[in-house]
Amino acid sequence: MPVNRSTLLRRGVAVVAALPLLTLAACGYGSDSSKSEDSSKQKVAAGSSKIDGLDSVKIGYFGNLTHGTALVAREQGLFQKELGATKADYATFNAGPSEIEALNSGSIDIGWIGPSPAINGYTKSNGKSLKIIGGSASGGVKLVVNPKKVTSLKDVKGKKIATPQLGNTQDVAFLNWIAEQGWKVDAQSGKGDVTVVRTDNKITPDAFKAGSIDGAWVPEPTASKLVAEGGKVLLDEASLWPDKKFVITNIIVRQQFLKEHPKAVEAVLKASVEANKWINANPDQAKAAANKQLEADSGKALKPNVLDPAWKSIQFTNDPLASTLNTEAEHAVKAGLLAKPDLKGIYDLTILNKVLKAEGEPTVDAAGLGTS
Repeated sequence: MPVNRSTLLRRGVAVVAALPLLTLAACGYGSDSSKSEDSSKQKVAAGSSKIDGLDSVKIGYFGNLTHGTALVAREQGLFQKELGATKADYATFNAGPSEIEALNSGSIDIGWIGPSPAINGYTKSNGKSLKIIGGSASGGVKLVVNPKKVTSLKDVKGKKIATPQLGNTQDVAFLNWIAEQGWKVDAQSGKGDVTVVRTDNKITPDAFKAGSIDGAWVPEPTASKLVAEGGKVLLDEASLWPDKKFVITNIIVRQQFLKEHPKAVEAVLKASVEANKWINANPDQAKAAANKQLEADSGKALKPNVLDPAWKSIQFTNDPLASTLNTEAEHAVKAGLLAKPDLKGIYDLTILNKVLKAEGEPTVDAAGLGTS
């Protein structure tokens, strides 16, 4: 049975009324990297014209390897190539709520984001704020433990295991996995047969090294950072899903922008499809390109002992894996943590499938959740 990965509380979907529905991250609307690129790869080609008369298209993404499609497309200049004389502007984010807020305010037009913030943004606006227009990545989430304290899955009982945030995607996945073992944990406090410690991913490696936690259920590259500190991968979340695939990153767009500027949306999706094709054909070069963009965005590149295993655990795909998004929401509802969301119409894959057909690639399905 797949793990419930839907996000609740601060990043979740339509949570129980007594709980906060949306909390902005400290990063506001993104980092200072939201400037137009000035590298040689991003210069506008001579003689090119503006798409839909737009001066710029504002693109958002996280500084995570699970957003590798956007990292590579930016570093390789693919967005600018497809946008022509319309400039590609960028903003980077640390958490889904701030990106959704930026999308709603018009600070960005299109964004790479996790499934739960997308669900939240859609349901909170009664289906009016955004559409998921494409897939980007699957996988890249692991349970890493201290092998001196935890030698098997049953040993997790009684231990302190970190997740990134109360109610975030990995937190809910871990809580669901705990329930499937027959163990009891209070979702709010994290106390019970397992102690769930909510810790920022930036702090988790130090907490693990200091011994204040016994392991963590975290995304890449945090999981590989823990392994570099002596941790052992006890479980890859992909193993819990059919075909070992589950959505970790999608592409979203403001509905108004989609309606008014379909050609610009098509240009960005062309760049995304091209990036994924190049990533899968040239994994080592793509890995280096993603790391180069991470360094440009954050000032620090990942070391090979972290980058290499982290990159291998992520699958880059144009398929939004819509059925897994629906499963996530259903499991959250069954857990009693979420009000039942209406996800009908959250996907509009029309332009993506047009691009895929033109590229001779297989089209993708919305699993009954597409625009009618």
